[in-house]
Amino acid sequence: MRLVMFLQDWIAGFWAYEGKTWLVELWGLKLCGVLVFTGLCLQMMSRQQGNHADDMEEEYEMEGVDDMMDEFHGRDGGGSDSDVNEFDYMNSRNQDTTAAQARGGRDIQGIPWERLNITREKYRQTRLEQYKNYENISQSGEVSEKLRNLVWATSKHDVYLMSHYSVMHWSSLTHTKSEVLNVSGHVAPCEKHPGSLLEGFTQTQVSTLAVKDKLLVAGGFHGELICKNLDRPGVSTVRGLPMMIMLSPMLLRYTRLAVHFVASNNDCGVRDFDLESFQLSKHLPFSWPVNHTSLSPDSRLLLIVGDDPDGILVDFRSGEVIASLRGHSDYSFASAWHPSGLTFATGNQDRTCRIWDMRNLSNSVTALKGNLGAIRSIRYTSDGKFMAMAEPADFVHVFDVESGYKMEQEIDFFGEISGMSFSPDTESLFIGVWDRTYGSLIEFGRRREFSYLDTIV
Repeated sequence: MRLVMFLQDWIAGFWAYEGKTWLVELWGLKLCGVLVFTGLCLQMMSRQQGNHADDMEEEYEMEGVDDMMDEFHGRDGGGSDSDVNEFDYMNSRNQDTTAAQARGGRDIQGIPWERLNITREKYRQTRLEQYKNYENISQSGEVSEKLRNLVWATSKHDVYLMSHYSVMHWSSLTHTKSEVLNVSGHVAPCEKHPGSLLEGFTQTQVSTLAVKDKLLVAGGFHGELICKNLDRPGVSTVRGLPMMIMLSPMLLRYTRLAVHFVASNNDCGVRDFDLESFQLSKHLPFSWPVNHTSLSPDSRLLLIVGDDPDGILVDFRSGEVIASLRGHSDYSFASAWHPSGLTFATGNQDRTCRIWDMRNLSNSVTALKGNLGAIRSIRYTSDGKFMAMAEPADFVHVFDVESGYKMEQEIDFFGEISGMSFSPDTESLFIGVWDRTYGSLIEFGRRREFSYLDTIV
């Protein structure tokens, strides 16, 4: 039996496994739930040719498992040692896995375990034992620049994600995909705005994206900032921020006069832009590189984490530091506010996600632990009932907030996680999985129990 099945139909109960209680009734694999989108993750991790066994060993940070990697990626079977374009995989519909097929015993990623010389359980054990977690403080690992914010759901039927150098739109309703933005070549603005780089960029490596109400904003590893209105052709504006890498997902927010977005990068700054004029309206400098920023539901407080074990709460208007958050032991790369605005979460390379309460910030409420490595992405459902946290690879954990985060559902697969997103109506959870052979966009649906349907009249 796997650590947690790939999400059963709704069951009113829990499973106890190895001393942990897993919540199994929250989310279930939906029909047409797995779509093969190869190269879903960062372009820096996407290679078109080469020795794929070596690639996977580097990307998964595992040692001494060359034979296992060859078998897993089908080198001898001609599965991945080729220069087939990634879009060929995307166009191959017969590789999709439906919920019905998964319930019938098929692996949700289409991995043919019955034809391999290693079982799923053995491969999972090896991954858990040999995955190398990135660390900064202890210097026992390596500095990681891999980010996990390349999947964005605007509805339960519409998802935006990166595939190689393209921002793609996937409709789970019509099962169709379309290219929204291609950044492999030269990208230049079609509108003139002060501060916009008319010469544009070439081959932008997108590290994060955000989409809301027909507005798309993408940030690159070298400070590129691209804004596009989805109702208009071309790109509205492009900018170059100082010093490099866009690190956090951009936050789209509304004021009385305009739409704004907040972005951070490793020049130790957080910036607020007006999307109507595409002008910088605020710049808040800090003493260390900012890896992630979350704006409180009332837009008054910024939760900021980065290259320092302590996070900070900042007054968004004045830039004044209100509180320091002490508890993590390494650098942090993820954060999120609960919709109530009373609690929030931070994810760290120390493999924990800490929950904080605004009413007492002296200590975190609890520390939720991962299996493999750093907590790279955190998301709450819009109703605040569930929180999901993603590790660098293989595991996404979904917690029941109302239980005090004591009830958990663990989603178990293989591959680097390029992003995850709940749909605004809380009915769907999308997870981007990067793997040269088994890369996927996995869709999970929320399971509900309607007891009144069983009532005998």
